[in-house]
Amino acid sequence: MPEPLEGLRARYADDLRSVAALRSEALVRAFATVHREDYLGPGPWRVLEALPGGYRTTEDADPRHLYANVLVAIDESRLLNNGQPSALASWFDALDIAAGDRMLHIGCGVGYYTAIAAEVVGAGGAVSAVELDPELAQRAARNLAGYSWVTVHCADGSRFDPGPQDVIFVNAGATDPQPVWLRSLAEGGRLLFPMTVANDERGIGGGHMLRLERIGAGFEARFVSPVGVYPCIGARDDQANAALRDAFGGGGQDEVHSLRSDAHEPDASCWLHRPGYCLSRFAPGPGESPIH
Repeated sequence: MPEPLEGLRARYADDLRSVAALRSEALVRAFATVHREDYLGPGPWRVLEALPGGYRTTEDADPRHLYANVLVAIDESRLLNNGQPSALASWFDALDIAAGDRMLHIGCGVGYYTAIAAEVVGAGGAVSAVELDPELAQRAARNLAGYSWVTVHCADGSRFDPGPQDVIFVNAGATDPQPVWLRSLAEGGRLLFPMTVANDERGIGGGHMLRLERIGAGFEARFVSPVGVYPCIGARDDQANAALRDAFGGGGQDEVHSLRSDAHEPDASCWLHRPGYCLSRFAPGPGESPIH
């Protein structure tokens, strides 16, 4: 007799706890609670176990196929997927999402991982989900209608101003942290986004997830993990792409400790020196000015 779905979801969540080394019990419970099949449409589904591999079609429309560490095609023609659960779980865990947090999710897709976040912050928190693609935004809004504390916006995430936030998660590659993201972080607020170099004309590329935390007027910074992802439209710049390619090519990203916004000349402490900010090997300083 097949395992009941409730048990399968619990085992899936426990497997993610192990694979992604999750610290948050609330996050594990969320993965055991949210029904992934409700967000991906009827099966059979096209799944991708690891990149670069080929898609395969599930044998049937049994939702049990979705409770594995697999990507699931949303639009295979664009290589657009519902992301790998272990990766998203690890990144959410790095953000220290907690009950009552105000969270912005940029690039929400069909809303599955937004629902995971919504379960963690609970009804005492709030989640703003942003999706540029109108069709995906409509799907996300339908899928998330049961969460009264979630609002879906069809908007450009590089310019959308959500007001003060405790957590910002960006699920699309940028060459720079956008000023509105930095301005929106409350004291102690955390931002995690893919800082990526484009590898093709569509802007799909690779790099590392950068975690920033506001400490007073400054920002602690550290790179969390490698990533390959679609571009964040509006958050990419050709000159920044070239500078970031050089910086990653030189290594040393593990030495980054802060984002500086004070005016200074490039020196040996600068891992990446850009107009308006610098990723620095120094710890955050008390005299830094806020991002405008």
